[in-house]
Amino acid sequence: MQREFPWSPLVGVGAVVVDRGRVLLVRRGTEPLRGQWSLPGGMVEIGEALTAALVREVGEETGLMVDVVELIELLDRIHRDGDRVRFHYVIADYLCRVVGGALQASSDAEEVRWVERSEWNSHSALVLDPVTVRVIEAGWQRAHSLEGVGKESR
Repeated sequence: MQREFPWSPLVGVGAVVVDRGRVLLVRRGTEPLRGQWSLPGGMVEIGEALTAALVREVGEETGLMVDVVELIELLDRIHRDGDRVRFHYVIADYLCRVVGGALQASSDAEEVRWVERSEWNSHSALVLDPVTVRVIEAGWQRAHSLEGVGKESR
């Protein structure tokens, strides 16, 4: 699979993991957006369902096991290099809840951490893409409207 300058869009998944009023973020270790904070997630493998890919990717990046609650947003992430498309992902972002595991950065995440709402809604030290902030806020709002999602850990 050619990620950089692809022949067609690639399918990815992202997780808005809400627990105790906080959201899980990873510092990306690879392009695009290397070094920036983002949602855990990654690429869907051939023959893999979206939600199965999400559970696998969250586990690989963060050490946590999650249940997928519902789709938050489906979006395009297109990064250009002049007139050429350097990266093009179609990403399904889902609300998730923690069901097990132990938090630790692995795979292509440089760092993982829980963040409070004030940290993604302000000009804090976190470098967050505005689209990521929008998705996080939508997931956080939805988690707080659903009974038992994001209220407490396991």
